[in-house]
Amino acid sequence: MSLKLQVIICSTRPGRVGPAVARWFHEFARNHGQFDVELVDLAAFDLPIYDEPVHPRMQQYAHDHTKRWGASVARADAYVFVMPEYNYNPPPALVNALNFVYREWNHKPCGFVSYGGVSGGLRAAQAAKLQITTLKVMPMPEGVAIPMVPKHIQENGEFASNELIDASAVTLLDELLRWATALKTLRT
Repeated sequence: MSLKLQVIICSTRPGRVGPAVARWFHEFARNHGQFDVELVDLAAFDLPIYDEPVHPRMQQYAHDHTKRWGASVARADAYVFVMPEYNYNPPPALVNALNFVYREWNHKPCGFVSYGGVSGGLRAAQAAKLQITTLKVMPMPEGVAIPMVPKHIQENGEFASNELIDASAVTLLDELLRWATALKTLRT
């Protein structure tokens, strides 16, 4: 059975370009052929600001939205967060979603496909790595950074990659595969 990789769209705002970037990476990861790849959109979960009365470590979820989100997170062996940079930080929707559950994240690797202006979202990805480690998730040093993302969006709304972006995507996927394979043994 192949490892399950979730490609998670982390921006929930209207007019976002995250879905176009995520669709590209989802297809790229499928063609890579080493993962069973699922595209997940945080916006579809409509999570409110964290509202669970019991610490997520206990998994005693009071709300259906948390149960649905927890089940989604639990399905994966690895994650790629497709995210913009907001004021040098990850989008608030991602920070909130990370906080909703705990054990479902444990002992899995993650990577980041970040996008934005000249920095390509790297500052936000670095900030997210600090939070993600507290959930016992191993962030990959490798990542995909997409600077000046509007220049990569075609008239039809689709994302257009290039050789450099594709090369970094292969490197990220190869490394995620190594870690996902190794960390699965901690969970069995």
